[in-house]
Amino acid sequence: MKTLLHKLSLPALLFVLASTILVSCSKEDVQKMKPETLGATQAAAVNFNEELAYRWAPVHYQDVDQTGDYAVGGKADYITAINFDGDWVGTNNWNNIAGNYAAAANVYYSVAETSTHWFINYAFFHPRDWTDNPFGYYLDQHENDFEGIEVVIRKDGSTYGALQAMVTTFHRDFYSYTVSGSSWQNNHETNDGTLTMETYNNESHPTTGHEAKGHGLKAYPYVNIVGDGIRYVPGRTAGVPTGPDDRNVSYKLVDIFEAGGLWEQRNNTQLFNSPSGGLVSSYGDGGANAPWAWNDGDDGDVQSGEIATDPAKMFNIYYKNLGTFDLTYIRNQYKGLN
Repeated sequence: MKTLLHKLSLPALLFVLASTILVSCSKEDVQKMKPETLGATQAAAVNFNEELAYRWAPVHYQDVDQTGDYAVGGKADYITAINFDGDWVGTNNWNNIAGNYAAAANVYYSVAETSTHWFINYAFFHPRDWTDNPFGYYLDQHENDFEGIEVVIRKDGSTYGALQAMVTTFHRDFYSYTVSGSSWQNNHETNDGTLTMETYNNESHPTTGHEAKGHGLKAYPYVNIVGDGIRYVPGRTAGVPTGPDDRNVSYKLVDIFEAGGLWEQRNNTQLFNSPSGGLVSSYGDGGANAPWAWNDGDDGDVQSGEIATDPAKMFNIYYKNLGTFDLTYIRNQYKGLN
């Protein structure tokens, strides 16, 4: 029996052989390029996410209180890194912030993305949640404190999109805000106000306010500085306040998913009670949670941590009349979509 190749003319046979070699080489080249291309793509995504996070990072107003035994001259209200003291141990932060360690301003961030929106989480850490009321010294204080915000950015064809709304954590409650003139309407939650924007470095940024002591967080000026306070602005360096009333301190953004960073530390039992996000504490009653464990107990179907891990779901529950709003993620590292 004659093969198909036997039936082909010489020119046709040469064409088939050449095509086979070309296809084979192309497949090998593609296979060789895949890791490099993937790495370059991921690096580009990380770089873009950082720039996106800086673009919409808030101008942050931190109220500062110097009274009482635990204020550390106001230092207990400075934002800083969770490893400000050079280690990833959560049970020495209460004492170490009273030492010679600088409270350099770091803010943690993560970015999730759908086809229509970006979602950015910003998390602010304090080594102490404290009080100046002696009756609350052992009932209303604890080591480590994490509060933060989630913002939603519509992809409008521009490089960094358009801000639409923000949800903040205020202890065990979430507060929600929209931009001025928003078409978004109350759904399962009631909108708590309108965002105030501030021009910084020639760009409009949302503003946020942090309580002293307990560090509940709302949009500014719903929480404002009373007396002394720190005005933190997004920058590329981790600034240190010159004192409790410094109105121009740069904070540095830190990727939650950076190598060796906060997310990778979730199995570290010296920092977390469990990977689910509860921080350890050696002082006081209560404790703090990482963003993937933040929870509002009465916001319906939004589960613990979904403010960070499934923000599209959260905003879709909080608001209606969203316009085109995709709930499927292109990128969400909490869900393994890198």
